[in-house]
Amino acid sequence: MLHVKVQEAGGINVINFAPFLDGSRKQEVADAIVQSFKDTGFVYLTSHGLSQTKVEGMFAWSRRFFSQPMDVKMLAPHPASGLHHRGYSAPGVEKIVREVFDPNEIKKRRAQAPDMKESFECGREDDPLMPNIWLPEGMLPGFKEACLDFYWACHKVLEINFLRALALGLGVPEDHFVQVHTRADNQLRLLHYPSVPVEQLKNEEISRVIAHSDYGSITFLFQDSVGGLEVEDPNKPGQFTSATPVNGTVIVNAGDFLQRWTNDTLRSSVHQVSLPPNLTSSDGMTPPRYSIPYFCAPNFDTVVDMIPTTYSAERPKKYEPISCGRYIMERLAANYTRT
Repeated sequence: MLHVKVQEAGGINVINFAPFLDGSRKQEVADAIVQSFKDTGFVYLTSHGLSQTKVEGMFAWSRRFFSQPMDVKMLAPHPASGLHHRGYSAPGVEKIVREVFDPNEIKKRRAQAPDMKESFECGREDDPLMPNIWLPEGMLPGFKEACLDFYWACHKVLEINFLRALALGLGVPEDHFVQVHTRADNQLRLLHYPSVPVEQLKNEEISRVIAHSDYGSITFLFQDSVGGLEVEDPNKPGQFTSATPVNGTVIVNAGDFLQRWTNDTLRSSVHQVSLPPNLTSSDGMTPPRYSIPYFCAPNFDTVVDMIPTTYSAERPKKYEPISCGRYIMERLAANYTRT
């Protein structure tokens, strides 16, 4: 019998999700996922149910979008507020600052090492809090439809099934998480890291994405073959290991809200995007990198308390109940800045 754990990549478990989807070894897969989240906060899934053709098709659309002239991309501008994550952001505009509130310090950090990435973000079409911002009709026909199709495929195929496995692994009913993730208050982000001078990254004159954690419940990440994602060793703060791209997999990581929800049983690990490992460059430039994260959160009006199996008299609750919307908006306000 094949093990559900296929291999490790950068110290992160690669789990075969097929035995959960077909029902043959659901508990074993669920337990392996929860253990990986306890150990590193990350897991790779193979045989996850979303076709590789659909994934590659979304990467193709991403490349088409980012290859448009800047004046075209700016026809779908991300609002100035860091609380409305929709539309296009140009390189150097957005900066993660992690709990820095002083405007002068924020400005200083952005000037020292701007984030050299560009992004496009969308959500569900009927979101009153963060309405989508698309290119004008007739510009890049089919792009909007492709984004929405991929968005809902991630929700129905990946998010719902993974949440069922997570619940099973934590010893609660399978629908425990699913019943409060019904509205898909999520975010699809297309990311492009342009080719930049290697030395500027090494000297920290520019950055790609500095060390940070995600804020919601879980994140699914599709990455190309270039690499550059690094995950902090939970037992050695400040030491990062490369999360090597594994063909045909999706990386899943726990977010801050899930760590709180599970009374710190699961880890929301810090991660960053840096130089690809073992990079050799004849022209002194990095290769461009593309990735597609899908950030998942409970319905924003959901107020959650600790998972029953994660606290006891010997291990009391660490947190008070809080609504998902309030928590995530507070985290965004504290960590994202824009010019």
